[in-house]
Amino acid sequence: MIDDFLAENAGHLTQVGAAVRAAVADEILPRYQQLAAHEIVEKSGPHDLVTAADRLAEEHLTASLTELLPGSVVVGEEAVHADPAVYEALGGDAPVWIVDPVDGTRQFVHGEPGFCTLVALAHHGEVLASWTYAPVLGEWAVAVRGRGATLNGTPLRSGSPAPGAALRVAMSHPDYTSDAQKRALLGLHTEGIDARACGSAGLEYLAVASGAQDAVAFNWEFAWDHAAGLLLVTEAGGTESTLSGGRYRITGGNDLPFTAARDAATARRVLDALRAGV
Repeated sequence: MIDDFLAENAGHLTQVGAAVRAAVADEILPRYQQLAAHEIVEKSGPHDLVTAADRLAEEHLTASLTELLPGSVVVGEEAVHADPAVYEALGGDAPVWIVDPVDGTRQFVHGEPGFCTLVALAHHGEVLASWTYAPVLGEWAVAVRGRGATLNGTPLRSGSPAPGAALRVAMSHPDYTSDAQKRALLGLHTEGIDARACGSAGLEYLAVASGAQDAVAFNWEFAWDHAAGLLLVTEAGGTESTLSGGRYRITGGNDLPFTAARDAATARRVLDALRAGV
């Protein structure tokens, strides 16, 4: 079923793209820089926000994506917030759409352009395709396992950093980590690495895939933030690794922090710095 759905001549990938664009056009863009106070709610705290755009876009995508692929299910950020048991579908037998309707909600709330919508299709724990859409920035990135990645229709290649240049790394903010993870991330503040706090995870991954940034290092593992971007990076020629050297698992239980980087040498440098921080 999945192979047929992903077949290049089937047209389904185009239909998914249309569904993503429709949800953004109907539910997100009309609220961009137009949010009323009652449309913004704190979840776990002032840095964890949800808006009417998040909820309505996820509902829109849930309906359209499961119609495109009968028998599939959706694991979305807002659905899991309402019922954490939804996350368990990532380890089930059904194809799973992993959805972050507004990645970079803080930026969206502040009326800034640095947000995107993330959708990935996974089966049996393997991410098979992904869509990253930053509508205000005009960026549309698609990746299919084994078939590469594109940005606005142009193939993406992550390349390698210039020899001797400081690595540009976006990382989780240390204030929102455990003590051990904080120590690891602070290891990135070392000679030869220019580390900064991340914005939208999806856009940080896109920057790595395009070579505009060298790596990311994250300490949280929710699949909706990472599934789409990790496939984008690896299909662009990059790599990814957890702190112990294994691959990131969408089902969880990863050794954190983990990194995605333009090439293997860059990933090793980032992991060495993280381990030195521990």
